[in-house]
Amino acid sequence: MRFLGNVAVGRDVNIGDLTALYDAVVVAVGAGEDRRLGIPGEDLSGVYGSCAFVGWYNGHPDHRDLAPRLGTNVVVIGNGNVAIDVVRVLAKTPAEMATSDLCRHAAEAIAAAPLAALHLVGRRGPVEAAFTPAELAELGRLERCRPVVDAAVLPGGVGDLDGPERAYKEKNLEILRSFAEPDEETIGKPLPLDFVFHARPVAILGNGKVESVRFERTLVRDGIAAGAGETFEIAADTMVTAIGYTMAALDGVPMDANRGVIANRDGVIEPGLYAVGWSKRGPSGTIPTNRADSIAVVERMLGDLKPASKSGRDGLDALLRQRGSRVVSLADWHRIEAAEAARADGEHPREKFTRIEEMLAVLED
Repeated sequence: MRFLGNVAVGRDVNIGDLTALYDAVVVAVGAGEDRRLGIPGEDLSGVYGSCAFVGWYNGHPDHRDLAPRLGTNVVVIGNGNVAIDVVRVLAKTPAEMATSDLCRHAAEAIAAAPLAALHLVGRRGPVEAAFTPAELAELGRLERCRPVVDAAVLPGGVGDLDGPERAYKEKNLEILRSFAEPDEETIGKPLPLDFVFHARPVAILGNGKVESVRFERTLVRDGIAAGAGETFEIAADTMVTAIGYTMAALDGVPMDANRGVIANRDGVIEPGLYAVGWSKRGPSGTIPTNRADSIAVVERMLGDLKPASKSGRDGLDALLRQRGSRVVSLADWHRIEAAEAARADGEHPREKFTRIEEMLAVLED
């Protein structure tokens, strides 16, 4: 097995090149674009999708220049672990981030932001929330963050769920109940994080930039959130949506436009071409779920393989040389990683390069 970095499908090679060179090609590109809410005001300044926002503070080259406007009131839409991660990173103090690899540009912007309140909003209730207990519980241990939960919205139990799902839902409720009954130390923390359940956004309001978000109360029936007719507004200078992802179109691969995934049947796109993960099945499930699914696809692929005389790596190397592609090997990747570690200060494990040209410059030095 080998790693070929800085080789882009659609720029350096295409799918047709790869299927001509290899007996089997597996597409595992995931879902890398934010789903949209589809409501008025979504294009106002100060509204960001979580893929772009998380990419910004993690130093992804595609999102390095996002420069989000971080105001006093931040509204995060979503009740999954990505939404939790966004509020957690915003709520942590510089001291709490000292051992992380949060990029310097993001750390400085977050530290300078005049944050006064965070709001985490979900269209369904606490039982339906998809965050996991470890991530939820950490919010209660942050130095300056004060989770706020209305005890009246917390049900007495999780219903007729069973197995592992019941266990983690019950743990989530236990943690939320502790947030609803804070101790004196927690009450004194200056940055409130308000959990808002049973609310769906219907409009983002503002003159050129987001100023507030209008929500409709919801009722959950059979797991579906339906509007109840009552609306209210939350002031917002910044809004981040964490409502899921869709796959970007990939040249040479047929798409199922309705589902936002690769058109496939049980992982088979066409003979010799396969899909796994979120690009195959949509943005659902964690690593264990997708791992099992990928194993099934690989078993199908192995059953399809027949002796062939395709040129494989030798043919690909020749093609990339012919096209003048600058391939980053695994050894190159380790050199970039070492250079990132050398640039770090304090307890940070690395200071990531956030532009492709910076990474390649390390290899030319």
